[in-house]
Amino acid sequence: MDVFTAIKERRSCRAFLPGPVSEEAIEKLLQAAVWAPSPMNAQPWEFIVITNQEVKGKIHSEVEDRRKSLAEKSGWKWLERYQVDFILSSPAIIAVIGNPDKTGADRFLEGGGMGYQHACAAAIQNMLLTAHALGLGSLWFTLFDFEAMRAMLGIDPGKEPLALVCIGRPSGEPLQMARKDALERTRFIR
Repeated sequence: MDVFTAIKERRSCRAFLPGPVSEEAIEKLLQAAVWAPSPMNAQPWEFIVITNQEVKGKIHSEVEDRRKSLAEKSGWKWLERYQVDFILSSPAIIAVIGNPDKTGADRFLEGGGMGYQHACAAAIQNMLLTAHALGLGSLWFTLFDFEAMRAMLGIDPGKEPLALVCIGRPSGEPLQMARKDALERTRFIR
């Protein structure tokens, strides 16, 4: 699959068919992730692959509590209706853990120290594109409490759970969302 086609066709998936994701596919996703760029090639990521239904149930409970709390705080009606059951039905969830100690020289800039997060985001994008190329659905998910997730997954205190990537065979076609033209959001300095 051409990379530009993969970029344009990949969509977030929130409905998965039952059945496991092969270990071979998981390994391909992880290999794609570690080829992402990172500041000083520090490779600030770690991954936890979750297939245990009991653990997914605990994650679901945390996510549901967070969703309700945020819906109340924000007043957003869509968040009141947002369903998070894909956490339970996703055959595999890959937690992406970032290490702030492995950021680049940006740590010395005011407000800096975010390079490791950008690198982990690039790793996640590599996983999403690879999943699409393998015929799998995926979802980049961040609606959780970092401290609760750290405790639940046994993550070292100095590291941060940045995202959950849900993976599985999609149940149906994901919605095709339109994008604004790139040039509408671009300014050239010549």
